[in-house]
Amino acid sequence: MTTLSGTTIIMSGGSRGIGLAIAVRAARDGANVALIAKTDQPDPRLAGTIHTAAAAIEAAGGHALPIVGDVRDDELLAAAVEKTAAQFGGIDVVVNNASVLNLSPTAQLEPKRYDLMQDINVRGTFMLTRAAIPHLLASPDPKVLTLSPPINLDPRWFAGHPAYTMAKYGMTLAALGFAHELGQKGVSSTCLWPATLVATDAIGNLPGGDQMVKVSRKPEIVADAAYEVLTTDGQGLNGQTLIDEDLLRARGVADFAAYSMTGKDEGLAPDIFL
Repeated sequence: MTTLSGTTIIMSGGSRGIGLAIAVRAARDGANVALIAKTDQPDPRLAGTIHTAAAAIEAAGGHALPIVGDVRDDELLAAAVEKTAAQFGGIDVVVNNASVLNLSPTAQLEPKRYDLMQDINVRGTFMLTRAAIPHLLASPDPKVLTLSPPINLDPRWFAGHPAYTMAKYGMTLAALGFAHELGQKGVSSTCLWPATLVATDAIGNLPGGDQMVKVSRKPEIVADAAYEVLTTDGQGLNGQTLIDEDLLRARGVADFAAYSMTGKDEGLAPDIFL
């Protein structure tokens, strides 16, 4: 594909940040985007709701279907998939974007916080994709895009926050599983991860978040890389764990200054797991 016009995407999360940037980029082509997210009402700690996200998608030229709900709810996922397919005539793309960030060491991590990360990051990725399989198999060029990192077994990623590392690597393992299992049936499954920190509420709300945002890139860099993945024909990127900057450079992008929060492509903080 060279355009996402007429493509139907179902995404977990997407009220803000990277997910919203991906949705708006797709909407500029005229894509249909269904969002499954919990933020129904404004939260002082978070920018935007699922409804403001839907408005941004429509304003960009796409068609939005906001679905208020939790990816931990299997019945809701099944209903969301069927509602999306009924409204737009099918589903072509699943974007596994919803994720919980908690960098607590083991002794300080409450069991409910551990469960939340596993349930949203890993189980949510698996179950949303699972629910969409019948519609993906009916698509002429189905894609699954998961926002998760390459598997890096350097001990430093386990020493500080093993639970978060397990949750993000679990998403990647699920995506690689889809690549090998569903790839035989024509579905292309790819992981995408940023080269640097990205200015999102998840980063900004951490201790020292203001400073971290200053050395971050904008979510649009991940959105542009996601667009490259979703417009790559067939299974050319199936089973790959890609870094946004590397992919964009391979596709001819040379100037990254516009993606920086400061307008300068220097002094940026690398993202974790790299």
